[in-house]
Amino acid sequence: VLASGVGTFVVAGVFVMCKFQQYYQVCFTMLADIIPTHQAAQWLLTHIDRLLDHLGLDRAKGVEEWVYVAVIVAVALLAGWIVRRCILFVAKRFVRLRDSAAGRLMLEQHLLTKCSHVIPPLVVLALLPFAFDTSSPMLRLFRLALYVYTVVVVAMAVCAVLTFVWTRFDEKENTNNLPLKGVLNVGKGIVWIIVAVIVGSLLLGKTPGAFLAGLGAFAAALMLVFKDTILGFVAGIQLSNNDMLHVGDWIVVPSTIANGIVTDVSLTAVKVRNWDNTIVTLPPYTLVSTSFQNWRGMSQSGARQICRSVNFEAYTVKRCDDDLLQRVSAKYPKMKAFIDRAKSAGKVDYDPGTAVVNGTIETNLGLFRAYMCQYLLDHPLIVTDQQILVRLLAPTTTGIPLQIWCFTTTAWTAYEAVQSEIFEHIAAVCGEFDLRLFNYASGMDTETVEMLPADSRS
Repeated sequence: VLASGVGTFVVAGVFVMCKFQQYYQVCFTMLADIIPTHQAAQWLLTHIDRLLDHLGLDRAKGVEEWVYVAVIVAVALLAGWIVRRCILFVAKRFVRLRDSAAGRLMLEQHLLTKCSHVIPPLVVLALLPFAFDTSSPMLRLFRLALYVYTVVVVAMAVCAVLTFVWTRFDEKENTNNLPLKGVLNVGKGIVWIIVAVIVGSLLLGKTPGAFLAGLGAFAAALMLVFKDTILGFVAGIQLSNNDMLHVGDWIVVPSTIANGIVTDVSLTAVKVRNWDNTIVTLPPYTLVSTSFQNWRGMSQSGARQICRSVNFEAYTVKRCDDDLLQRVSAKYPKMKAFIDRAKSAGKVDYDPGTAVVNGTIETNLGLFRAYMCQYLLDHPLIVTDQQILVRLLAPTTTGIPLQIWCFTTTAWTAYEAVQSEIFEHIAAVCGEFDLRLFNYASGMDTETVEMLPADSRS
């Protein structure tokens, strides 16, 4: 459906622009009725003849034609420059009086200047027929060159208008930072495809329909040439329609080294600035054909998850005795309330809430779990309306893993500081619960024995 729509738009654009080629004589006749170009032409020819007489040159038809062409080109350029200066002067005055954002953007992008380039070729086309005979080959050559130039400058003006409209919409309406730059690129691409068809038909002297029919044999080659463009356009539509990606999102693409902020999404490339300030460029269809991780939800929620484990030596886990419970109660008053409540009830009340103290007084590891839950609840940067868990994972050959599951601020520096603080505290406090962190044996854990000489052994 998308390809059919684009193809229909291209054909319609070609049909509209073909009218310029078919009816240019009618247009110039209407222009001559409005502006007396024949009178201007006669005036120019008269003065050219006088100039040639003054220089002592013969009135050769070829010399007159070339001098006339040079004069009208100069007049056309001068007219374009005067009109452009007048328009820019009025526009700047208007922007200063209104202080309009659209007006400032128009001046920043030089929109009026780019559109004013259409004026000189129109002036030349209006005055050119009076310099040559109707059957002159030079007239046909100059007209062909002017037609091509006019089509190109019109396309440049249209692209400038499209850029202005897209920029204005992106700044004012695109509040979600949707990747819409691909739509702009597609619009420009369609304009230049139409220009290529028109210019090709003009140079070959064929109608655009016949020119397009001749290109049918190269359709397969054209599909290969524009494969990335077509895939990028379709991927851009999918990314926007499914709200998968915004400019400014933090994304991670597992199959690549991309891990950073999206800075630009165009028709053929998605630019990601990694945390080391390197730029990774990906084709848009890579994000559609493979999975990627978008951290936008985390940023919008205002809470980032901490999920990390620390391993304890299994042989240090033991039943809690009265001495351990008294030491913990004396040092941590909030733990005394938990211990007294567990003793009086004879069991621990397992509250199903998202942020509660959860542990036991059966083992020192269960008591430490309860202490860490209370520590997280008291921490000022831990979000208490999100799930808080201190749980044991399956034992491994490296000990019994204790996992901390909680949420804190999304600010990167603060997040890493809080996470480091929690595990530093675990390492410092676990000894008070008679627990020991797992660590592989090192030189500090072994004793070197000096072997005695054989003759001194007894």
